[in-house]
Amino acid sequence: MDELGAAAVPDDAGPVPFEAFVAASGDRLLRTAYLLTRDHASAEDLLQTALTKSWSRWRRIAGEPEPYVRRVLVNTYASWWRRRWNGERPTEVLPDVAGHDPLDGHADRQDLWTALGRLPRRQRAAVVLRYHEGFTEAETAAVLGCSVGTVKSQTSRALARLRVDPVLADLSERSAR
Repeated sequence: MDELGAAAVPDDAGPVPFEAFVAASGDRLLRTAYLLTRDHASAEDLLQTALTKSWSRWRRIAGEPEPYVRRVLVNTYASWWRRRWNGERPTEVLPDVAGHDPLDGHADRQDLWTALGRLPRRQRAAVVLRYHEGFTEAETAAVLGCSVGTVKSQTSRALARLRVDPVLADLSERSAR
């Protein structure tokens, strides 16, 4: 097994062709990357990096490749937030926004989106995988490379923070009226 858990298999017994996998799973993986990074360009960069890392090990992936690639995606995201990023510089004038934000035009969703952005990255990853991607606790733990108990505690802490978030509290009061 390599460091990401893929079992070594003979070269002629590789998984589905890489191009077919990307065509079938690329949108789902991009959506996950977008929810983690909260930025379309960063999500594309994250997915491209994860696919590049996965491609170099493609013939050694045993079984279904999506869980392996998703784990590479989340691990790459984790390594990105650990390093200090100095590549972006603030400016007075913002450029035109490129890409599509799936939450545009929905004020309530935007409030939730903003609140999710205030969560620590590990908690945000757990919430995105559990509730947006619909993963079980065990599947989320496998992707994040942690125990099921860690997933439960990270999710519980994230939900507790979201419950007391002032923007979401206002939203809850508005919807109760």
